[in-house]
Amino acid sequence: MTRIAAVHGALAPHHHAQNEITDMVARTCLPEGADRRVLDRLHRSAKVRSRHMTLPLEKYTELDGFGAANDAFIAGATALGAKAVRGALHSAGLSATDVDLLLFTSVTGIATPSIDARLAVRLAMRPDVKRLPLFGLGCVGGAAGLARVHDYLLGRPDHVAVMLSVELCSLTFQRADASAANLVATALFGDGAAAVVACGAARSEALLGPTIVDSRSRLYPDTEHVMGWNIRDTGFQVVLDPAVPDVVRRHLADDVQGFLGDHGLKPKDVTAWVCHPGGPKVLQAVAESLELPDGALDITWRHLADVGNLSSSSVLHVLRDTLAERRPPPGSPGLLLAMGPGFCCELVLLRW
Repeated sequence: MTRIAAVHGALAPHHHAQNEITDMVARTCLPEGADRRVLDRLHRSAKVRSRHMTLPLEKYTELDGFGAANDAFIAGATALGAKAVRGALHSAGLSATDVDLLLFTSVTGIATPSIDARLAVRLAMRPDVKRLPLFGLGCVGGAAGLARVHDYLLGRPDHVAVMLSVELCSLTFQRADASAANLVATALFGDGAAAVVACGAARSEALLGPTIVDSRSRLYPDTEHVMGWNIRDTGFQVVLDPAVPDVVRRHLADDVQGFLGDHGLKPKDVTAWVCHPGGPKVLQAVAESLELPDGALDITWRHLADVGNLSSSSVLHVLRDTLAERRPPPGSPGLLLAMGPGFCCELVLLRW
């Protein structure tokens, strides 16, 4: 089985309280003199206390179009991604030249050469390192990327893989867009990265991290409209349908129960739930549909409050904190799950 050797999270350099970000959004997204009561209510209801941003707050009003925002993404993602990968490799006791596969996922900017190519050179990885850039998975990308790394290592048990997520969500906020979807996005999303080092079975004997047992993907028909981007001259305009929690309630429980059942397990057997923090309504839908006990998602709720939703990076931060703080019983099952555009979910069965 694949073993997770290390998880390392990194956050963008500028840390601000939620009310400071709300004021910035009022200046950049609302017409001059507009009533901001709806904005204030949406930002309060997000249950986010603070977030990290790639740029100083005053610089967001100066971003002139998609090109400027994407240039900031390339610079920020390269720097933050390097920090995350270095930290994860150091924690795993490995070097950049040990890496056989570098998988990179993001949905908040584009680059060719891709960010993983730039990092492979910057970190002095081997010239034969395999690279796999993934775009478009959104919030599900951390879980899906981990699952695809597992698929790869099943066929290459002597290899080492690094999965990197970098999401600079603040660079996608749309200026002069007072739509509900944009205001909700500006209330929830923050900037961060996370890297996971995973080793195949032949390399994992001396490692102490959890193993990946299996994964399952689910794509729900006729739900393409509920989450994603509209690509505009101004960049990525968010699509966030209020129906997302209803889709979760309609599908998630059956998928989780079926997946666990195939391994002789039930939800009550799971000793730690590593859940992406989609937002308060989504987290409530997850807890209700799975009938989770009180406290099961405490780490996820705290992550949302402390740094907001980091898109694909968030579930990996929750995994890191679960390993550091909760210490599930050795050998017991855990479930990592996230949902994203498609609409879809990704389930990853862990053994602690």
